[in-house]
Amino acid sequence: MSGVDGMDGDRGVTAFDALRRAMAENGEEPEGPARNARAEQLLAEAEKLNIPLAVIEALGHQLKVYNYSSEKAKMFVPFARLLRMWDESPEDFDEYETHALHWVFKWMTAGMLDQPHIPLAAMEKWLGEMEHRYRLAGHSERAVRSAEYSVAAHVGDLERAERAYTAWLAADRDSMADCHACELHEQGWWQAQRGRDEEALELWAPVLEGEFTCAHEPHAALASSLRPLLRLGRLDEARANHLRGFRLVRSMESMRGAYADHVEFCALSGNEARALELLAERPAYFTDDGHPRSRLDFTAVVALLMDRLTGLGLGERPVPGPAGRSWTAAELAVHARGEALALAARFDERNGTAHVSERTRARMAQRPLVERLPLGVRAVRTVAAPVAVPAAPVTAREPDLPSLVAEARRLSDTLRPNAVEAWAAVARAAEGVELDPRDLAEIADHEAMDLGPEGLELFERAAELYAAAGDPGETLAARARAAYVRALAGDVEEALAAVTGPYDDVLALYSVDDTGVRQTASVLMSRARILMRRVHEGDDEAFLSDAESAVREVLALVEGRTADDVRLAARVAEGQAMLAELAARTGDLPTAAELFTWAATGFVEAGLPWFAVEYEARLAGLLHHLGDPAGTERALRAALEHGGAHLEAIGRAQLHLQLAEVVGGRGGAEEAAEHALEAAHWADEAGEGPTLGALARHQLGGFLLGLGRWAEAAEVLESALPDLSAERHGEGAVVQARWWLGDCLSELGEHREAAERRLQAAEIARHWPEQHDHATLAHLAAESLGAAGLPVEADRAYARAGALWQDLGNVHGLVRSLRARAWLALRAEDGADTARELMADAVRECEAALGDARDDDEVARQRLVGELGHTHRQFGDLLARSVPEDAEDDSIRVVLEEALAQVVEAVVVFASLGGDALDARTGAELAAGRLAADLGRPAEAAARARAVLDAYGDASGDRDGTDVPAQARRAEAEQLLGLVEGPES
Repeated sequence: MSGVDGMDGDRGVTAFDALRRAMAENGEEPEGPARNARAEQLLAEAEKLNIPLAVIEALGHQLKVYNYSSEKAKMFVPFARLLRMWDESPEDFDEYETHALHWVFKWMTAGMLDQPHIPLAAMEKWLGEMEHRYRLAGHSERAVRSAEYSVAAHVGDLERAERAYTAWLAADRDSMADCHACELHEQGWWQAQRGRDEEALELWAPVLEGEFTCAHEPHAALASSLRPLLRLGRLDEARANHLRGFRLVRSMESMRGAYADHVEFCALSGNEARALELLAERPAYFTDDGHPRSRLDFTAVVALLMDRLTGLGLGERPVPGPAGRSWTAAELAVHARGEALALAARFDERNGTAHVSERTRARMAQRPLVERLPLGVRAVRTVAAPVAVPAAPVTAREPDLPSLVAEARRLSDTLRPNAVEAWAAVARAAEGVELDPRDLAEIADHEAMDLGPEGLELFERAAELYAAAGDPGETLAARARAAYVRALAGDVEEALAAVTGPYDDVLALYSVDDTGVRQTASVLMSRARILMRRVHEGDDEAFLSDAESAVREVLALVEGRTADDVRLAARVAEGQAMLAELAARTGDLPTAAELFTWAATGFVEAGLPWFAVEYEARLAGLLHHLGDPAGTERALRAALEHGGAHLEAIGRAQLHLQLAEVVGGRGGAEEAAEHALEAAHWADEAGEGPTLGALARHQLGGFLLGLGRWAEAAEVLESALPDLSAERHGEGAVVQARWWLGDCLSELGEHREAAERRLQAAEIARHWPEQHDHATLAHLAAESLGAAGLPVEADRAYARAGALWQDLGNVHGLVRSLRARAWLALRAEDGADTARELMADAVRECEAALGDARDDDEVARQRLVGELGHTHRQFGDLLARSVPEDAEDDSIRVVLEEALAQVVEAVVVFASLGGDALDARTGAELAAGRLAADLGRPAEAAARARAVLDAYGDASGDRDGTDVPAQARRAEAEQLLGLVEGPES
């Protein structure tokens, strides 16, 4: 490097190396002021070295950490100094720093746009400077045109922006072009701004799917995709991108703009509560002023959210806001709007247009794109859930009282769900109006029905009014209903005494035709219900017999006489459901299932499907117990369908949760995840988020994990864990959730966090009588610790797992833990001997297990043979890699001979397994060939290669190219042959 020549001997070299290590370590620290301050300190240390390149690298490091933080405004000073150093002594810059200097020209352009105090003329001048310097350096104009597009788009010069955009895409990509991911993100953003959402998402697809990535992608593209997806109605994708994307930006201080997109998404999708949680996580975002453009984005979105809350009647709700005082939604709405518009005005003043203010006002004025989009994560509704009842028909004028009475009577006669509300409307309309006793009786009767156990006095009042209206049958029915609510209140014996009189009287009236079937059936059904309540409270066989007799009395009266009478048809269906319940209590589950089926069918055929829901849910439970998953699924689907809008939130949650279990059990993970998502949503609506909602989220996380949607699963499981408890949900659910979360985090590369979750789960499982889960979790935690670069901790966890596997008699787990420890030991300084000992122990454990294996369990024996083969193979690989670079030739040869012997032994062991271990054997054969070549034995190496080719036969046998291992092995074998025999072979 050019700047190293003037250093003061080894001391300077050592100091420069230490500086570079320190800068690399600082680069791995989290974004923020602490990392920036360390970069400033490192620059001061670089200046003491009297090495120009050291200063250049330290300035570049400082510039980079500023750019990836909220203090972007600090970038300009180190860059100006770098540019001056370049102009004065370009020879001080090595190849990398020369490239880096030209690369960050682009950062400067964007940085100027983001700072409203920098004049537009200065930016235009800078564009010219950038174009000039790029041309001198021989770079394409692609990056220049991209920068010009950014300036034009920002100020609202759409015509120039389109020209520059076209020129940007037309220019050649070279080393100065932004990475594919960043370019595609910006191109998609422009299409979305121009109203071309489909085109935007098409451009973003390779980034969203992980084909192109970088430090800030797909983070930014995921955030930008949220509104277009909502606008297009692609709600599942929007939900997934929010859950994935928010995990990525949560800890990145420099991504306030993307963070704002996630808050905005929540505000536009009915997830205001989650939006508030997001604001609470980042209090500094309200006040950080180093990047005015992202602060504008954030404050505009805060205003949008607060206006939304205020519009929902929650203006007085406390909300997170700038530090130093407490805020209500209404207060923060005013504050955030003022901040956003003031910032926008500063940009517009600089730009000479009104474009930024127009866009800011439009953003704050958005209306929700979706009333409610369930996300699966914990949520507390910001407003009460509406009561789900069908909308009343719209009429040209308010109905008069007679019309209200007629409609209420029609609804009650046909058992419509909103009959009680209709009679309440009659009562309101009749204030101050004298009604006949019959109308007053029905008003009191329905008000009592709405009150349940508290309706006793109103039922008695209704009975008096029916008597005054000259209807003795309805009088007795109301008195019987009064008796039943006594049973609901817990006084069954008093209820039985109270219903005896109406029961005897109504039978007497019916016998002389002084009342009808409907009234008689009502009294008999009330008596049957009371007797069923007595069954619930005791196990006396006589109670069961009395209840069954009462139910059959109702059916004997009503069956065959229902005709078009909905009420009588409902009595038949309810009677069959009662008999089903009695059959279930006596253990006759098949009969109970059949009767529940008849009951549900009866309600549906009577036009009362919402009454079928309870019994379809009961039927599902019975069929599940009877081992009929298909029938269980049918019953649950029917219950959801028949409940429709009349289902309460808690019932909907329970049905969806049960369906998720059933559908997931037959392998339908995609649909099961949808049902678990719905279950979590409705549990939250019902205020059961910490109980039923936590279980639903637990299930949802598992299904998403099974679908390979790691980030979504992790977000959901992290949301479930605070509510999952051993006392409420069982230790198994807590362990499983942490286990699943560890798997997700491992797949996401968050190995330290994965280890933490796995160790937490293992600590609970440590106390279980059966220790297999404990051993597995300890082993997985060890894997994560090793991947996280914590070898000492990983070795300790593997040793713990190995001891558990040994206690369990699980040789495979023990051997794998020993092999893993061997590889860890090899990475340690002076760890080769320990590594060798551990691998030898693994071989011995395999051989001992084979010696003890039962002759009649060939499958177990074959597995042990395979384990031994893999252990020999790994032993050989470990030995080959254990040779120090500075070792003597003779000592290298000795170790390689040992390695070859182990790999040859692996070949022999795998060969004993025949075709089942073909790929493993040929892999070992090739490894042996390579070692033979390293030892200077070309003939042996060639023989090994030919053995592999012979093993797979003629390549023409794989014309469709589906046997990937065979193709790879043949290619390796041919390569090895070419190496040891030369091209003429």
